[in-house]
Amino acid sequence: MITIVDYGLGNVLAFANMYKRMNIEAKVASDAATLRQASKIILPGVGAFDHAMQRLDASGMRATLDEQVLERKVPVLGVCVGMQMMASASDEGTLAGLGWVQGRVKAFRSSPDSARLPLPHMGWNDVAPNVGDGLFKQLETEARFYFLHSFYFECATGGDVAAVSQYGMSFHCALHAGNIYGVQFHPEKSHHFGAQLLKNFADL
Repeated sequence: MITIVDYGLGNVLAFANMYKRMNIEAKVASDAATLRQASKIILPGVGAFDHAMQRLDASGMRATLDEQVLERKVPVLGVCVGMQMMASASDEGTLAGLGWVQGRVKAFRSSPDSARLPLPHMGWNDVAPNVGDGLFKQLETEARFYFLHSFYFECATGGDVAAVSQYGMSFHCALHAGNIYGVQFHPEKSHHFGAQLLKNFADL
């Protein structure tokens, strides 16, 4: 069962509705007992890093989320801030992240190549996935996704980078480390490209 984590942030119903249109069973979890039944997990997120971590901690689901992902190896897909939360820390805040994947969330403002560009980085952008990553099946070329962010996850290990995009500079826009996946863009707002990616996640 694909389970979407509802801790008060993110387009939870948008994900549920996309799966419903594809006739793929999905449900929303707002408590640990429901989350514990998941066979795949989507962790959405919007807004500021620290606020997202605080909301997740307050939800009562963080310990179960760690158990599902780190111990039971349930596949998880982090989206936007949901991906950023997988890092150890963020330039945006002071709280520690989940620490599931080695790396840090950085600000576009910290790069001379992107600091002069309008922020947030908003709108459609090309994505170049790594060859063979199942999350991007049938999206290997000419895939475009919708972005809305001022910070990005920089993976510490090149092997964890699943895709890159460009905004004044090349930046990591997707990750894959074992059962852990993340995308900086919003598949739930990316029309048929996003639907294909969410179907690929369901098929993993």
